[in-house]
Amino acid sequence: MARRLPSLSALRAFEAAARHLSFAKAADELHVTPAAISHRIKALEAELGVRLFRRLNRAVLLTEAAQRCLPGIRDGFERLAQAMESVRAGQRRGMVTVSVAPSLAAKWLVPRLDRFRARHPDIEVRIDASSQIVDLEAEGIDVGIRYGTGRYPGLKVDRLFAEEVTPVCAPALLKGPRGLRKPEDLRWHTLLHAGWSTPSEVIPDWRMWLLAAHVEGVDWTKGPSYGDYYLAFQAAIEGQGVALASPIVVATDLAAGRLAQPFELAVSGGFAYYVVTPRASADAPKVAAFRDWLMAESKPVPEN
Repeated sequence: MARRLPSLSALRAFEAAARHLSFAKAADELHVTPAAISHRIKALEAELGVRLFRRLNRAVLLTEAAQRCLPGIRDGFERLAQAMESVRAGQRRGMVTVSVAPSLAAKWLVPRLDRFRARHPDIEVRIDASSQIVDLEAEGIDVGIRYGTGRYPGLKVDRLFAEEVTPVCAPALLKGPRGLRKPEDLRWHTLLHAGWSTPSEVIPDWRMWLLAAHVEGVDWTKGPSYGDYYLAFQAAIEGQGVALASPIVVATDLAAGRLAQPFELAVSGGFAYYVVTPRASADAPKVAAFRDWLMAESKPVPEN
């Protein structure tokens, strides 16, 4: 059975008064009145059944009983302080668990993580790549990256970047007699679809892009469909067709020459990517560090 201990406030009053040999100085330290210190110590003496102080006119002295228990109480407070500091230190370092869609994880987040590790070597990042929307607090997730409207009750929400899509393809598809030089040339190429199978007012698709480009004669419904954007992007890299992608998401592939962006036109369905964190832990140092790094990474790199 758990041992019954005196109240923490009474023990703190005793330790402070014993250290200062003064109820007044103990009161100043604990931000209470001397009468409150006296009351707590009397309650502690009553509970223990012993006197802890000899009260003189202008001073107090420790009794023998007080001298016996004081080292243990001081040690206990020191251990408590160390335990609390370990918790705070754990909030400054340790592990951050991030929930993110597989395509965004593979194409945007993971290629950048070395920069976060270089800046915060004491924080480990665990990626939970899933298309399912999870309850962050219930699942122990520190940070989520969500695609939507930005209305997420109970969470701290920061807009990461807007979703604007444009055609991307392997550089080889830009060449040859049927190379992609103008939007109308898409009629000669396979359109790759991902994440959707019906027209949507918010998720940009080939129908929306072709309408914005004023292209006719291209059947936007044809072409293979993939359950995840990453698979469509990989098919485009392999030269199997043309996919719609956010230039921000596939920036690494564009920079490496694995993908090319044949046209400037990009369309948006009004949704964006957002960084979300449970409000209870949003200001924890390790969470704030990762969120701030994400926001910095989402900003365009200044041109020289």
